[in-house]
Amino acid sequence: MDLSIALHRSKEGTEIDLLVSPNSDRSEIVGLDHWRKRLTVKLRSPPEQGEANAELEKLLTDKLGSKAKVIRGHTARMKTALVQISVEEAVVKLGDIT
Repeated sequence: MDLSIALHRSKEGTEIDLLVSPNSDRSEIVGLDHWRKRLTVKLRSPPEQGEANAELEKLLTDKLGSKAKVIRGHTARMKTALVQISVEEAVVKLGDIT
């Protein structure tokens, strides 16, 4: 899977383009949407009062081992998160997603 279409270098680390589905059965990174060029993530939390964003940040932080922060799309399903690791390191850590 070519994760590079959803990961971009920035001065602060790596920006990850995401497509988020709140109110799901479980929280997980499910794959890559090649058409939208975004990593697809399901979250249990509802999209209210920042709950889904907080859960997304925690999920990415746990998976990547580096603090993640939503930097764009706070109220949208298409979001961008910033993690303070290199693109190469992010690809390795996300490499086991289907």
